[in-house]
Amino acid sequence: MSTYDHSEWSAETAAIRAFHQRTHEQEHVDPLYMTSSFVYGSAAEAMRKFSGEEEGNVYARFHNPTVQLFEKRLAAMEGGEQCVATSSGMSAILSLALGLLKSGDEILASSALFGSTVGLFRNYLEKFGVGIRFISATEVVNPEAWEKAITPQTRLLFAETPSNPLATLIDIRAVADVAHRHGALLVIDNCFCTPVLQQPLALGADIVVHSATKYIDGQGRAIGGAVVGRCEHMQDIFNVVRTCGPCLSPFNAWLFTKGLETLSLRMKAHCEQAAALAEWLEAHPAVAKVYYCGLPSHPQHELAKRQLRAFGAVVGFEVHGGRDAAWSVIDSTQMLSITGNLGDVRTTITHPATTTHGKLTLEQRVAAGIEEGLIRVSVGLEGLDDIKRDLARGLDALAAR
Repeated sequence: MSTYDHSEWSAETAAIRAFHQRTHEQEHVDPLYMTSSFVYGSAAEAMRKFSGEEEGNVYARFHNPTVQLFEKRLAAMEGGEQCVATSSGMSAILSLALGLLKSGDEILASSALFGSTVGLFRNYLEKFGVGIRFISATEVVNPEAWEKAITPQTRLLFAETPSNPLATLIDIRAVADVAHRHGALLVIDNCFCTPVLQQPLALGADIVVHSATKYIDGQGRAIGGAVVGRCEHMQDIFNVVRTCGPCLSPFNAWLFTKGLETLSLRMKAHCEQAAALAEWLEAHPAVAKVYYCGLPSHPQHELAKRQLRAFGAVVGFEVHGGRDAAWSVIDSTQMLSITGNLGDVRTTITHPATTTHGKLTLEQRVAAGIEEGLIRVSVGLEGLDDIKRDLARGLDALAAR
């Protein structure tokens, strides 16, 4: 059994070794517990476990050692007290809302959000009496806009930073101050950065949500999500998972735990490649604009330098010629994967207006800044020259028109 005190460990070490309690088998790698239920030595012990009088496993819908190990490691990396793992990133956001909100409450959100998040808010939470109001993508950068928009009914402020796919940032500390002055909580979707690049809780945010499907897994193998924050908030969210069942499978939790072990190294490599690709794209004549907060031309570059350890691996860029031109660039690629997913070692490319944000209305897409000529690339770990060469096929043809 491990006896190390991990409280002084770096995030990199904690991601690999924290909370590993070796069994009698003395395994070197974290074990995978594929079981739906657990056995007790007596009826009295079962009663104590089920009632919560005694800690221990009850049922794998809400207690499983493999899932709990992933939760503990991710919480340690984010600097949070507790993590609740879920079956997907969207179920993480849903569990958060069900646990912390009631009819009559309100979410104040950035309009620069993943399309499914907007759909969840608009199509489902509103049906149950939760108010949703959005701040436009051009205004979310100003803490004063959040201050002006907040109301006595506002319980959650919700934002992605950097946003998908335009890399719009909010000043986390300033917006957290706004939330707290009005008795609200700030929730940050941190899946683009992971705790390796950004720790919103240390900057004043109250809750972090993740799609673990992205960089935490890192190889496009599994679906999962997580919510991290203080115990007082996480208990309500855990109760949703316990009762409603959007739980993370042990096998996926084990994959995510393995993903955490290499996350720091992967994110460093992803970011280096993305920064170089963004510079190359900015110089290409077929490209009208590049959205990457690591570029000095990005309007929030100075904030990005203060708030992030590196600038992420998602690069958005607009080409001259609208949808037809964007599709021609995408269809000219031979190596890049045309898919809406991201955070993979394989570089992916997509047209946000017709995929990830395709279910938004035209008005919502305009508010989010999603133009028809916009292309999103999630930069993987292939050779950088190979990625450039694949994109150049379409871009060079477009420039030659």
